[in-house]
Amino acid sequence: RKVPLEEKHELVRKYNQIVMGHEKIQTTRVGYEDTFIRRYYVNTEGTEIVEERVYSGVRMVATAVDGTNVQISFDSVGGTQGWNSVLGLEDIAERVCKEAVEMLKAEPVEAGVYTVVVDPQLAGVFAHEAFGHLSEADHIYENERIREIMKLGTRFGVDELSIVDDGTIKGERGYYPYDDEGVPSQRTYLIKNGILVGRLHSRETAYKMGEEPTGNARAINFAYPPIVRMSCTFIEPGDKTFEELTDIERGIYAIGAYGGQTELEMFTFSARRGYLIEKGKITKLLKNVVLTGNVFETLRNIDAIGNDLKLYGGLGGCGKGGQFPLPVSDGAPHIRIRNVVIGGK
Repeated sequence: RKVPLEEKHELVRKYNQIVMGHEKIQTTRVGYEDTFIRRYYVNTEGTEIVEERVYSGVRMVATAVDGTNVQISFDSVGGTQGWNSVLGLEDIAERVCKEAVEMLKAEPVEAGVYTVVVDPQLAGVFAHEAFGHLSEADHIYENERIREIMKLGTRFGVDELSIVDDGTIKGERGYYPYDDEGVPSQRTYLIKNGILVGRLHSRETAYKMGEEPTGNARAINFAYPPIVRMSCTFIEPGDKTFEELTDIERGIYAIGAYGGQTELEMFTFSARRGYLIEKGKITKLLKNVVLTGNVFETLRNIDAIGNDLKLYGGLGGCGKGGQFPLPVSDGAPHIRIRNVVIGGK
């Protein structure tokens, strides 16, 4: 809050100049955002919590044009570290520019079933959107079919697969010391060593299901009731190097999350870009890489997990029950998935 407005303007102008750094870039958009929140929580149990939070972040978008070929690249960075979290992002601005221009030469992916190596950002979106929402106890309690599928003790993947929701990681956009029912945030294993071991709870859902609250009751502000929400949801790292993951005869390397949708256990996600993998080598640049499948089958088809965990926050957030945007984080290491349906030409 102490940083002058002109200094914030200057930072945005500097990043925008970098994003504009190629003749094929036709339009750019760079934005800075910060929010200061002071939260008061009081209940009839005698609890009184006063907490201050600062969220800040930068968003960068570049549009490259070559005739009728239009390609967009973007990224955003954000967290709870204040002004320092948005400094030194010149390399990201350069990458946004470079990727938009490179995608002008990308070839459409050929539709088929592939072994896919998924980068940490897209794998994190998968963990959040495809599995994390299914782990929210209000969804489970209200849907008999999901309740049957999401039985604790069910095996969903290989021993190396663990998925966590953790609101205690300071600096991450999904960090908070207490939820909006006064329950301390915590580290909750959803899947541990391939087995479903937990889910996310408010006080209400924990009572209904005979389990313990997990500190996941959150509201975007005082005008909304707390409901079950994620914090920082991620796949824990394994022991494989990137070279080991890509050591396959033929497949696709899918990078970044461009968008997607889920319907119960079914999902569709668009990668920002992709590469063909041939005999362990990353070769042809690809566009229109769309992954489709069933989340439970996909979890079972994860056969290798990288050692390079990365967490992402950025601007925006998660939406649920008319409450948007809620600050969250997600992430993963690189992961490899067999038998993925890829849409394309």
